[in-house]
Amino acid sequence: MSTFLIKNGTVVRPEENAPDDGEFLDILVTDGKITAIGPNLSADGAEIVNAAGKLVFPGVVDAHQHWGIYNPLGEDTVTESRASAQGGVTSAITYMRTGQYYLNKGGPYKEFYPEVLATSEGKAYIDYAFHLAPMSKQHIEEIPSLVEDHGVTSFKIFMFYGSHGLHGRSTSQSEFLMIPEDENYNLAHFEFVMRGIQAAREKLPELAPHISLSLHCETAEIMSAYTKLVEEEGTLTGLAAYSASRPQHSEGLAVTIASFLADETGLPNINLLHLSSAKALKAAMKMAEAFPHVDFRREVTIGHLLADIDTAHGLGGKVNPPLRPRDDVEALWEHMLAGNIDWVVSDHACCKDEQKFGDDRDDIFAAKSGFGGTEYLLPGLITEGRKRGLSLRRIAELTSSNPASRYGLPGKGRLVEGADADIAIVDPDAVWTVRAEDSESTQEYTPFEGFELGAKVTDTFVRGHRVLTDGVITGEPVGRYLQRPYL
Repeated sequence: MSTFLIKNGTVVRPEENAPDDGEFLDILVTDGKITAIGPNLSADGAEIVNAAGKLVFPGVVDAHQHWGIYNPLGEDTVTESRASAQGGVTSAITYMRTGQYYLNKGGPYKEFYPEVLATSEGKAYIDYAFHLAPMSKQHIEEIPSLVEDHGVTSFKIFMFYGSHGLHGRSTSQSEFLMIPEDENYNLAHFEFVMRGIQAAREKLPELAPHISLSLHCETAEIMSAYTKLVEEEGTLTGLAAYSASRPQHSEGLAVTIASFLADETGLPNINLLHLSSAKALKAAMKMAEAFPHVDFRREVTIGHLLADIDTAHGLGGKVNPPLRPRDDVEALWEHMLAGNIDWVVSDHACCKDEQKFGDDRDDIFAAKSGFGGTEYLLPGLITEGRKRGLSLRRIAELTSSNPASRYGLPGKGRLVEGADADIAIVDPDAVWTVRAEDSESTQEYTPFEGFELGAKVTDTFVRGHRVLTDGVITGEPVGRYLQRPYL
């Protein structure tokens, strides 16, 4: 692998003692690793990458994606990793589970997960890992082997799957989840998942700091009742109707339940995913006060930070939890600026037009949930964050070092000597309009259509491999599966 030198750029580092707005430094890369950072570096024979007038960020660790949920996993691994590279993402952690969608299979992970790895191998343009969801009793028993044999250190609970459908209407639990008929996916199962993860942490103390549980916090019973109310009343339509059908207090209640169970089971590493509302954040902050021994981390998505029920482009903005009214968006930003948010992700879930919408394209409840957006994560956060006084250093922390640290990737998300040369170069003065047709994703639409962004990723390096050059995907798939902890 060649040696290259990134010169004349403003290097943004997430370390607490680093300047908020970056500093003029050069970065020397040799054999895929950062070998020197400093002013006025030189190296004989090195290729020069001129970053004059640009920002040099650590590659984004997008810790919440969904490759393979609506399209074949092998296909998504190619196209959605290319879209990721467009946004400066160099590592993605994508959710995976048994049941409908994804591979559409049930059974043990010892049979399921090797197929996941084989299907994605050699196809990604960025590095990647997987979070897994223990859907059955058997999966809980497999947690230690998943950690030891495959380096899976993060797990997930979808709190609403027990009695509410993925897209808004109830479905048969056993059919949808493909779990044994004598088992239930409910609060008791969530408790036992937590006990199983904590047991694995105790069995593997050297890995315990990297092992965590993430929760999608919405309450099935509340959502089922409110969905019926909204549909029967018929006064709301579109994204406003969907937000009302999955009300904000449903999130807050689920956060409270999850937190109490974490305390009960002694599991300290808890990640509260894609919090979308003032009520969800209120509950999350209250639970942190109530249970100070639990290490809560709080996540928001770029979609919930940029768009609301009125500004998103059409029903393509349907997602779980829903996009919210503007007051909730502003509440998220208030918490962001107060330091209460730990990382920002895309929750990227590519759903092509023909799959996304029902026969009646105006029926929000017939549309599928989820949309892509990884390509807008870093540009969108820089654009809106700078307007609100969010420092560049803090943006690097939120998009790179914080998720890397939590999810067992200490070798990622930082611009330091010895780390992987995962780098995103950003033009901070580029003003451009989001158009779905410009994305490498196969999604064909975006809720951000027509949004004007004020920063653009020009070049992306994954372990020293240049996969985006002047805004264009280049080279071959170089992404590797990240067995964690990845040092």
